[in-house]
Amino acid sequence: MPLCKSRGMFLLPSKIKKIVFIAIGLVYFGFFVLISQIPDNKFHIYFLDIGQGDSVLIKTPQNHQMLIDGGPNSSVIERLSGIMPFFDNSIDFIILTHPHADHVNGLIEVLKKYSVNAILMTGVSSKSPIYEEFLRTVYNKKIPVFIAESKTDFKFGNVFFDVIYPFNQISGEYFENPNNSSVAVKVSYKDELSRVSEKILLTGDLQDIIESKLVDAGIDLKANILKAGHHGSKNASSLKFLNKVKPDFAVIQSGKDNRFGHPHKQTLDNLKKAGVKKIYRNDMDGTVEFVF
Repeated sequence: MPLCKSRGMFLLPSKIKKIVFIAIGLVYFGFFVLISQIPDNKFHIYFLDIGQGDSVLIKTPQNHQMLIDGGPNSSVIERLSGIMPFFDNSIDFIILTHPHADHVNGLIEVLKKYSVNAILMTGVSSKSPIYEEFLRTVYNKKIPVFIAESKTDFKFGNVFFDVIYPFNQISGEYFENPNNSSVAVKVSYKDELSRVSEKILLTGDLQDIIESKLVDAGIDLKANILKAGHHGSKNASSLKFLNKVKPDFAVIQSGKDNRFGHPHKQTLDNLKKAGVKKIYRNDMDGTVEFVF
């Protein structure tokens, strides 16, 4: 197609100009996406909106990435793809709190898509087909596994994972209520410049009977942020427990219009009585992100 010429300049036909403008736009968009996904040397924690289930992503200033639980389905993949750089297909550390489907199901898809360096779990006994598929996938991919107990902790740069429950290894044991086998971790981040320390308490689906044991054991439970236990159920987040944690913020991982009625009014009342400044909910707020 000949180009039009006017006063010594070549003028592109409208169709070609449109293609050029689109190409330039795509280049700028790709550059913006690339820049936006460069590590920013900050500590991020995302309480992912994955429906009725738990999934928490942590990114350290050194760009370590840790995932606690994977939710009930493959929606965790979409959430991770919107946060992690498109060229990054690795996760440093995964914690499976317990073998219920609303925590483990999404992790199977994560294991298929991402290269995972290590996994922390209890290894409790369960006849759940989903849990068995998870274990097979871990075995086939030869991923190193750590069995959770309070004596075993983990450090990634200036982020420390303190396992506070279970107190001892429970691998192979059967739990009538697997919720009370949940791994609980206290995550601490200390800014090396300001010396400010932030603490996040994640207790999986532990119920009030185990919360009471944690309090009676004299464990330092104080944390700035609490993920409310068991999706805001009335059998977790007891006042006895909350008065020891004393969180400024609480996050409830419950799905919109879930059939369990989570979060329960009693839990919301307890959080307010305990002096929580702000309660965030995935069913109302979507993915909740804290940045330090």
